[in-house]
Amino acid sequence: MGTRGSRLAMAQADLALEAIRGLPGNLAPEIKVITTCGDRDRCTPLEEMGGYGVFTKELDQRLLSGEIDLAVNSLKDMPSALTPGTRLLAVLPRGPVADVLVSKVPLEYLPPSSLVGTSSVRRKALLKHFRPDLQVAELRGNITTRMNKWRRGDYQAIVLAEAGLGRLSDQTTRFTIDPAEWVPAAGQGAIALVCRDDDDRMNALAGLDHAPTRRCVDLEREVMNGLGASCQVPIGVWASLATDGLRLRCLWLDADGSWAKRFEKVVKEGEEKKVMVEEMRRQWRWEG
Repeated sequence: MGTRGSRLAMAQADLALEAIRGLPGNLAPEIKVITTCGDRDRCTPLEEMGGYGVFTKELDQRLLSGEIDLAVNSLKDMPSALTPGTRLLAVLPRGPVADVLVSKVPLEYLPPSSLVGTSSVRRKALLKHFRPDLQVAELRGNITTRMNKWRRGDYQAIVLAEAGLGRLSDQTTRFTIDPAEWVPAAGQGAIALVCRDDDDRMNALAGLDHAPTRRCVDLEREVMNGLGASCQVPIGVWASLATDGLRLRCLWLDADGSWAKRFEKVVKEGEEKKVMVEEMRRQWRWEG
């Protein structure tokens, strides 16, 4: 079972390992740590490195070569179109979807010109949209590195995923940002297990797939794939369970935060997703 070597990646691999050990058959996978280009280069902005796939492409390569049989990824880091020859075997129960502001005060109370760090194009655009008076700066590195930079005062605040901090049991003061307004990235909060598409042995792990989470993240990824949206596009996509289907919230912003376009719809069971994406394209005047 391949994973990156950061504390968060290892914590997520441990969650996957615990889930696998709970299945029949006394399964005990070996964990293999793989360093990706995103781990080696902690300075270049992610969008300049290719964005989606920076942290997953090399795990896919090790899968296809047979060096590993299973890859554990943060689903939000995966491209909406899978690497040919791989399949999304299972998605574990989703954690919190929201972003959080690590700061001494909530976002609305940060003093003007405060320096806020993030590596995400989406989060940068959201910060500029909701608080154009702030300074937004690039912040690379794993969660531990980012938190240390905030603690020593390099930034007045940083934006991270709530799920990641929770999995590290970090108790630092932070403020959850309403995901209905500050729409998260597709797949945020979910852990994905990826295998080779011809490896039928991995079907023994199919019981790990959490159906409610899978329904939501599959829709989010379908929207991203249908729009052809890349990591250079500031866009949030979040699907949640509703009484009569899935409630889909999407937010597309200009990179400088000067405008934002929203789309919200309850997607009913059996509804044609391509038709819905075309409706979104028309409303947004999306050209891809």
